[in-house]
Amino acid sequence: MQLSLNDEDLAFEQEVRSFLEKNLDAAVARRVECSLPVSKVDQDTWTRRLAERGWAAPNWPVAYGGTGWNLRRRHQFEVLLRAHHAPETQGFGFNMVGPAIIKYGTEAQKAYYLPKILSAEISWCQGYSEPEAGSDLAGLRTRAEIEGDHYLVNGSKIWTSRAEEADHIFVLVRTDPDAKKQRGISFLLLPMDLPGIEVKPLYAFNGKRLWNQVFFDNVRVPRENRLGAENEGWTVAKNILGDERLMVSRVAENKRILGRLKQLLESQENVVQDPAFLKRLAELEIRLTGLEVMAVRLLAHFDTGGKVGAEPSMLKLQGSQLVQAQDQLLFELAGFYGLPLDQHSRQDQTAVLNDDIDMIGSALFHHRGYTIAGGATEIQRNIIAQQVLKL
Repeated sequence: MQLSLNDEDLAFEQEVRSFLEKNLDAAVARRVECSLPVSKVDQDTWTRRLAERGWAAPNWPVAYGGTGWNLRRRHQFEVLLRAHHAPETQGFGFNMVGPAIIKYGTEAQKAYYLPKILSAEISWCQGYSEPEAGSDLAGLRTRAEIEGDHYLVNGSKIWTSRAEEADHIFVLVRTDPDAKKQRGISFLLLPMDLPGIEVKPLYAFNGKRLWNQVFFDNVRVPRENRLGAENEGWTVAKNILGDERLMVSRVAENKRILGRLKQLLESQENVVQDPAFLKRLAELEIRLTGLEVMAVRLLAHFDTGGKVGAEPSMLKLQGSQLVQAQDQLLFELAGFYGLPLDQHSRQDQTAVLNDDIDMIGSALFHHRGYTIAGGATEIQRNIIAQQVLKL
């Protein structure tokens, strides 16, 4: 395995940097850098610029608008984008339902949905978790009963991020209530403007609308909107990420935060250069280097035809914990200026608060969810113990 960059890698980095200098809006990048929200309009504009260059969907096959890059090249690209504070593209579309449509969709579904995802013409939210089906997702109760050439959907989904602005949702529903838990589930694609769909906000403690609950009341969905075979939605859901499970290390995001830490440390004249603080920073940088080496090793192994089992659980666990540890250092460095104050709550825009340290507290508390989303820490440790260490 080669960790150093060769001439081809260096040329690619220069190509990406040149693209970013010409196409990435500085004001949008500044908002990303300061952990401020990016509007859907700005995110869609950035997506279209990437799509014009052919870089919006690095994980899609070339035939559907992908890049043809291997996992190591995709990792390099992600690190470069995060280092320049580029906004993320719509993950539900590009990383989840898009690959699922490519693998399980009909030709009509591929022709309709994929170009619209690439052009940011449609956006998605995910309808998986329910009030009584979170970690035990197979226990979901939202039902879809056949009524002629339609399904009649009733139930609700919770913790549905960005449902307030998405125009489509992909939903797991129970189509056979008598089957075993993992059986009898189907995967549906729904426009959000269908009659009977209601979206209600769920607010975080800082007043931000981070999630929603989506209710379905006799929603009529054409059966042609099912993705994959009836009662085989669990298979679609399990495979929806494909090799994306290897891209869970958060190395790029960790490097971005580390850069902010160092920049803020250098720019704040009143910060005491505490040896203990600097030691903690160095320890985090060492942990990040180790994480990236492990991530690149697994990516290279996969790219050369090797099989990867449960090892990505280690990447997910360490990457999410490292984000939180670096957030804590940022918060301590910013002091009381890092309190979670939103832009709209300020009465004096010229106050001492500055956008170098603005929203650090809000980001710290938001990122607490990183060790829950995508598989809680306890679950990851069980997977590592059983499937990696064979305990």
